[in-house]
Amino acid sequence: MKAAEIRKTFLEFFQSKGHTIVASSPVVPGDDPTLLFTNAGMNQFKDVFLGFEKRPYTRATTSQKCIRAGGKHNDLDNVGYTARHHTFFEMLGNFSFGDYFKHDAIQYAWELLTTQFKLPKDKLWVTVYSEDDEAYEIWNKVVGVPAERIVRIGDNKGGRYMSDNFWMMGDTGPCGPCTEIFYDHGPEVAGGPPGSPDEDGDRYIEVWNNVFMQFNRTEDGVMHKLPKPSVDTGMGLERITAVLQHVHSNYQIDLFQALLAAAKKAVDEAGAGDSDADSPSLKVIADHIRACSFIVTDGVIPSNEGRGYVLRRITRRGIRHGYKLGARTPFFHKLVGALVEQMGEAYPELRQSEKRIVEVLKTEEERFFQTIANGMEILDGALATGVKQLDGETAFKLHDTYGFPVDLTADVCRERDVTVDQAGFDAAMAEQRRKAREGGKFKMAAGLEYSGVPTVFHGYDHLSQEGAKVTAVYVDGALVAQANAGDDAVIVLDNTPFYAESGGQAGDSGELRNGTSRFIVEDTQKIQADVYGHHGRVVEGGIKVGDTLNARVDADVRARTIRNHSATHLMHLALRKVLGEHVQQKGSQVTAERTRFDFAHNAPMTDDEIRQVEELVNAEILANDDTSAQVMDLESAQKSGAMMLFGEKYGDEVRVLSIGTSKELCGGTHVKRTGDIGQFKIVAEGGVAAGVRRVEAVTGANALSYTQGLEGTVKGLAALLKAAPAEVPARVAAAQDQIRALEKEIAALKGKLASSQGDELMLKAVDIKGIKVLAATLDGADAKTLRETMDKLKDKLKTAVIVLAAVEGGKVQIAAGVTADSTGKVKAGELVNFVAQQVGGKGGGKPDMAMAGGTDATALPQALDGVQAWVSERL
Repeated sequence: MKAAEIRKTFLEFFQSKGHTIVASSPVVPGDDPTLLFTNAGMNQFKDVFLGFEKRPYTRATTSQKCIRAGGKHNDLDNVGYTARHHTFFEMLGNFSFGDYFKHDAIQYAWELLTTQFKLPKDKLWVTVYSEDDEAYEIWNKVVGVPAERIVRIGDNKGGRYMSDNFWMMGDTGPCGPCTEIFYDHGPEVAGGPPGSPDEDGDRYIEVWNNVFMQFNRTEDGVMHKLPKPSVDTGMGLERITAVLQHVHSNYQIDLFQALLAAAKKAVDEAGAGDSDADSPSLKVIADHIRACSFIVTDGVIPSNEGRGYVLRRITRRGIRHGYKLGARTPFFHKLVGALVEQMGEAYPELRQSEKRIVEVLKTEEERFFQTIANGMEILDGALATGVKQLDGETAFKLHDTYGFPVDLTADVCRERDVTVDQAGFDAAMAEQRRKAREGGKFKMAAGLEYSGVPTVFHGYDHLSQEGAKVTAVYVDGALVAQANAGDDAVIVLDNTPFYAESGGQAGDSGELRNGTSRFIVEDTQKIQADVYGHHGRVVEGGIKVGDTLNARVDADVRARTIRNHSATHLMHLALRKVLGEHVQQKGSQVTAERTRFDFAHNAPMTDDEIRQVEELVNAEILANDDTSAQVMDLESAQKSGAMMLFGEKYGDEVRVLSIGTSKELCGGTHVKRTGDIGQFKIVAEGGVAAGVRRVEAVTGANALSYTQGLEGTVKGLAALLKAAPAEVPARVAAAQDQIRALEKEIAALKGKLASSQGDELMLKAVDIKGIKVLAATLDGADAKTLRETMDKLKDKLKTAVIVLAAVEGGKVQIAAGVTADSTGKVKAGELVNFVAQQVGGKGGGKPDMAMAGGTDATALPQALDGVQAWVSERL
């Protein structure tokens, strides 16, 4: 059976047992920012097992895409060097949510393996938790597995409930014993049965794990029986396929054989020639293309943090192994097609995203190939000295300058039995960050020490606050008792309507005042998470700790800012609708002037896409729906469907903002109704990094001003062209056509002029030892004309050394040419440099043709006069 058939057979078997086939969840868990990647089949059912979510079924079966390449579950170092480790794998599973339990789960597993897959019963071993007599009895008495092939695994990991056969979601929560099924490959393979000293060999391979969640462990360590015990199972598709195809390595199964063949072909065509088909490096590449492609499918792009960093690590590790085999041009992205052919039917999202996957991986690959040769040269040089540990400074240089993640450097070092000074690397990284902080223009709030009461924010509902008490005053970064007129200062209040910069939204401006003093607030920044610093200048009187002030936000600036902020939410949703679900926020800045939004996308937006986004946002504005904000616990926010930004840290309580059809977690200030935004217009779109685009937009009066400005520009052009505004595009196009025609005509005339001059110049050529030498100026010529005339003169003079020059706008253009039969004696590059240096320039080129420029036209005649003597010295 092929892997695809095995997957299908598994799902259909459990469907016949009353299970609902549930589609695999993404490898990027959309509702769980705490989880880096989906790493088990039960991830998407976690809330069902915990009782937080109800599904319309109590039995489910899946083939789940899983990634284990970062965090606690990280198999990256072993991939390619063992038979069964992968960064991406498929986990076949069947689940019972308070329905059937041990008896049925065990019998289903046995029936599938022995009846559907027809595995010999005497080849199967099982393990049970040492105290789980119930599971032991089912295997022995009901199924009929002999006692000698049932192994009790118990308290052998340092404490009760800490064995391989007792599963726990965490220190607390649902847990229970496991029973695992092993396949015996036979005595010709080294290794002992589970539980024996030789259990790590390859003879006995675990193929299935059944977890029986029957307890809830509380913080005091007590196990309480669950009212509805559940079943969670997992069987690796790659492992069971290896067993059924009678091979000992997952890389020998049909799916991987196809990918390995594609990898070898791509690497060989990229410069390897004829790579070793059994190379571990090809296995790394074949494995990594699966992980990378599925991660990109779910919207991640390579970056230097979070999931993007893991993607970059895996991608560059695969590229480095191709480079190790001899590849010298990008090859990795070319494997996507082979992967889609193998897995596109089971996972249609892979086929739908094929083009974008290729684009993302190709961009990353091209970037890395620009530096990998130099980086490897430095790394090879450092390791050639025979060191046992690579110093942290070199590891950091490779990371910072050549794009080698430290994991990749460690991977290369491991192959040569060398370790990496991780502490030294971390120190170098910390020093770079320190210098970046010192070199940046940080707000005064950075580094301020504060120990007073937190600031209470009232700015969601009010733009003024009477009687706010001053709790701290800072001048020049130092805590002081009072700030006087003329001082730049930071004022902290116990209550404020001023919004402090956060989530991309700029801080408020305005004023603080009482009967004797006035403070202009230019910006508001957080000193601590709940302490607001009002930055500005004392313009009247003095402000001291304990004073009470009336705080008033600049209403116009706030209104323009919140219009832009609310429009950003609508634009984010519109971008996802127009460009695809892979669009994720990568940064934003919202001010009173405009909104700037960075997002994951791998191609420039077309004019039509920009127009569609504008139409969607303006439609939401015209609907004039109320906006609302609710504070709720994180779990409720997730269930409400609110969009969460991956990589962000959220507290137990979050603010869910609903604007039109958009629902996101946001702590910012916003309009009351979508109609308050007025108008939305995108004014700029461009790239800011690999796979990251930036859109800038304006709203309200700024959008009107922008539109009026464009209208004024069009009317100005219309006046110049003596045409109606609607006729401007056609008139400009006609003018461009006329300019191009005139340029061609001028070029033709220059060519004719140069040709006639060239005929005259031939007569000035001087014979020096059998070679015609000519140095002259060509009036009215440009660089192209110089080259063309040079070629004609070389054809006519046959054996010649020629220098032609022209002056235009005070600048000198020089061309030197040597016929092929004379380049052994005279080099055009050396000759053109000789002339150029005398006119304040330099140049170079091939032995037969070279160009140069200069700035001193007055020195040109003398420079040309010296050509004959220079040539004569070399003949």
